[in-house]
Amino acid sequence: MSPLYIPVTRTPVRLLAGLSVASLLLAVAGTATGATLSVGPGKTYVAPCAAITAAKDGDTIEIVGDWTYSGDVCAIARSNLTIRGVQGRPTIDAAGHHHGGKGIWVVTGNNITVENVEMLGAKVPDGNGAALRLEGTNFTLRQAFIHDNENGILSNANKNSNIVIEHSEFGHNGSGTGQTHNLYIGNARSLTFRYNYSHDAVIGHDLKSRAMFNMIAYNRFSSTPPGRPGSTASGKPSYEIDLPSAGTSYLIGNVIEQPAVNDNSTLVAYGEEGATNPGQDLYVINNTFLNDFTGGTFVFVSGKVSTPALIQNNLFGGPGTLTSQASAIQKDNHRLDKPGFVDRAGFTLRPLVNDMVVKAGPAADPWSSGTDPKTSAYKGR
Repeated sequence: MSPLYIPVTRTPVRLLAGLSVASLLLAVAGTATGATLSVGPGKTYVAPCAAITAAKDGDTIEIVGDWTYSGDVCAIARSNLTIRGVQGRPTIDAAGHHHGGKGIWVVTGNNITVENVEMLGAKVPDGNGAALRLEGTNFTLRQAFIHDNENGILSNANKNSNIVIEHSEFGHNGSGTGQTHNLYIGNARSLTFRYNYSHDAVIGHDLKSRAMFNMIAYNRFSSTPPGRPGSTASGKPSYEIDLPSAGTSYLIGNVIEQPAVNDNSTLVAYGEEGATNPGQDLYVINNTFLNDFTGGTFVFVSGKVSTPALIQNNLFGGPGTLTSQASAIQKDNHRLDKPGFVDRAGFTLRPLVNDMVVKAGPAADPWSSGTDPKTSAYKGR
């Protein structure tokens, strides 16, 4: 992933309070202390699902080497499992198979962690297949590449479940109906989505979440221009981020790009299906928005949401309405039709020498920096 341009600003008191709550919500079961099961050519288990079936609660499954496992689909029914690729990244290709009409790995156990795998090809008769179908409580995904499925991740509603997804890539997932997405998180307790790259959804959204609490931080949402090589084929996404049920939600330090070829002119949508979650507070802070379309809305907030969104210290590049919510609190944001970056096409988004961008941040405050701004070396962003 290319370096992101992250502006710097004072952290609002409301944000600090939200993060304290999040740290409590995201407490999950401890690390596994069971046996380690090895998978791969010459190992005890020749395919991941054989080891998954044999595992006991608390075990670790290590899938060895750069190897493709075709048609290896199953349920993950044990709890407190860690499943990881080692000595390379294994590929799990559905190859026309599915488990229970749901997808490749159907996660029914609790406190499951999956790391360093590539998953593709999930298709099912009802058109709603997923590489990872989440039905248990608490799930963590790290360092994965999930692409070319009907859904990348699809989770059931579970108000007790905390979902963490980090350092992963999602690309070109979707069946083309608009009802399938790179990721679709149901009504979970919380979603933490950080340091990821989600791009080129096929008509659906790059990220859709109904979680009651969302922390979406330091990700890149974008698409590959048609004809340009990339890690997947080009897509035609709808929303880059969709939070249809509202919820207490933080968008911090992301790069959010709307491609010229898209299925919806809005970049971020909040509460558009009804603000049914307990929280209706949205914080959009320190993001870089890039609109390559001819118009649209950067941050859409439903009229059913009564709490003003906080939209602070963001850079908005390209045409479009900043927000649909008249009451939104807008502080220290900057609009540029064509912001200058070191390598815009390659997403090296360090700003060129431009006072509007380089020195656009608010002055440092003693309470936030621990220094007196009159004597410190603070130079803006």
